Amino acid sequence: MSAPAARKVSEREARQVAEAAREQDWRKPSFAKELFLGRFRLDLIHPHPLPAPEAVEQGEEFLARLRDFCEAKVDGALIERESRIPDETIQGLKDLGALGMKIDPKYGGLGLTQVYYNKALALVGSASPALGALLSAHQSIGVPQPLKMFGTQEQKDAFLPRCARTDISAFLLTEPDVGSDPARLATTAVPDGDDYVLDGVKLWTTNGVVADLLVVMARVPKSERSKGGITAFVVEAASPGITVENRNAFMGLRGIENGVTRFHQVRVPAANRIGAEGAGLKIALTTLNTGRLSLPAVCVGAGKWCLKIAREWSAAREQWGKPIAEHEAVGAKIAYIAATTFALEAVLDLSSQMADEDRNDIRIEAALAKLFGSETAWLMADELVQIRGGRGFETADSLAARGERAVPAEQVLRDLRINRIFEGSTEIMHLLIAREAVDAHLSVAGDLIDPDTSLSDKARAGAKAGSFYARWLPKLVAGPGQLPSSYGEFGALATHLRYVERSARKLARCTFYAMSRWQGRMETKQNFLARIVDIGAELFAMSAACVRAQHLAATTDHGPEAGRLADAFCRQSRIRTEELFGRLWSNTDSTDRALTRAVLSGSCGWLEAGIVDPSREGPWIADATPGPTQAQNVHRPVH
Repeated sequence: MSAPAARKVSEREARQVAEAAREQDWRKPSFAKELFLGRFRLDLIHPHPLPAPEAVEQGEEFLARLRDFCEAKVDGALIERESRIPDETIQGLKDLGALGMKIDPKYGGLGLTQVYYNKALALVGSASPALGALLSAHQSIGVPQPLKMFGTQEQKDAFLPRCARTDISAFLLTEPDVGSDPARLATTAVPDGDDYVLDGVKLWTTNGVVADLLVVMARVPKSERSKGGITAFVVEAASPGITVENRNAFMGLRGIENGVTRFHQVRVPAANRIGAEGAGLKIALTTLNTGRLSLPAVCVGAGKWCLKIAREWSAAREQWGKPIAEHEAVGAKIAYIAATTFALEAVLDLSSQMADEDRNDIRIEAALAKLFGSETAWLMADELVQIRGGRGFETADSLAARGERAVPAEQVLRDLRINRIFEGSTEIMHLLIAREAVDAHLSVAGDLIDPDTSLSDKARAGAKAGSFYARWLPKLVAGPGQLPSSYGEFGALATHLRYVERSARKLARCTFYAMSRWQGRMETKQNFLARIVDIGAELFAMSAACVRAQHLAATTDHGPEAGRLADAFCRQSRIRTEELFGRLWSNTDSTDRALTRAVLSGSCGWLEAGIVDPSREGPWIADATPGPTQAQNVHRPVH
């Protein structure tokens, strides 16, 4: 039984699918959610949560072994040059237990905390970003995490020991014509006796070329016995009918084993279904709540490396009679890299420790960490390339060939670029976070702005909203941020926390005003929502930086330096935040929309004259019609 290559769905149906996959309830407090509501709940993050001593001991011991392995056995230049991770390197990671960092020891894993798992990813990613991607895709979104959260005991017993030591896993959701809009998912899983039969094509399957186990999202047809829907399965990669048709090549992360995988009449036991039919998308999104923290972990590692190279190079390189670091234009870039790396690590460690403690709901914090990390890491790498000048644009091999230190600055810039797209593009992350940020408003006033709601339901919603806003709005007028003595235990950093408190209330007022102004059209104001989210990200990062500096001052000898880094970051962040506030209401959004329509209509086609398009012929989107493969299988498991 075949399926259409692409489903046609309305905008409303697409939104309904995405909304149904959301976690609907807030059972635990959330610092970031409160921040968007204008409530600065410092008590949720301060004092800084700490890992248990035994977790620290275990984590540090593994990091030491991993560092030794990376220094002795990982050749990042070779991986970049040959666009492949050597089999012996992958086997070495398996022998270390790196495949099972997040898997419980009773299944053969290491059982590391989220904090130390992220530290390990930052470390191994600095040796080779391709290794970071391999381990992250395997554990953060591959088989281990969804089974840990939603699998049966039988599934855990069957698959987790394999994932901990020998088998690499991959996560397959995206299709050639389906990205962040899963309502159009075309791969099918048709029940047949005790099995499901899978048909379809999956694109950008990170680890898919070398994987032994797959998490596959497929659509179960609606029937008399089931409502069907997108469903998750554990699938053996060597099953008959599975073909890895292509190993994709990219501008960066050249060592990742990312491919195109075709399923043709692939039989999967019903016992391999994760959760209920139709629960697949919710499982994927819930898995990503903590899985997204792996990406900013790699970004932290990149920031630390950018800072090291910027410091060493800027002290050695002289221009106009003094080291370039002493020139203000270069010094400002170094200060940005240092302050931002400190803040990003603060955001990551705080979010990770909160995930380990499981006291707070961190779905917004993790998403903000991903958004903030991917954007700032790219900027830091870009600044490093600029500091290095022509040498920043030159490849490491070319530098080495003419006798200079082989610094792969241009490679890091290329490698980091994908993070603004991986696991939710920046644009999609803005919309996802914005939806969570306005959840409280929609829960009380959603029916008021829904055009399909009856008048009686609108009346009930009006009464409910009136009660909520009568209590909420007065609290946005004044707060601790207006008192000079507030947060005094933070010393010189207290002024920044007072700014965060005032800005949180201002952010909530702006959100309320926008909802009142645009109502049901609010969801179309994507640029406004993006700025709201970016303000929230800056406020969260400032909060985390101050809390981390206070913690380091109390527990280490780095207090003065940490305070200086936090202060510099907050000063930089406040300027960005004020600019974002200004752009909420003073922008070119309407002009840009009009110009976009003109461009798409073809009326500006004359502007494209005078060039030669080097693109080669072919369809914009490859054919994904189900059926037998016409390609050679390039699947190559590493054992």
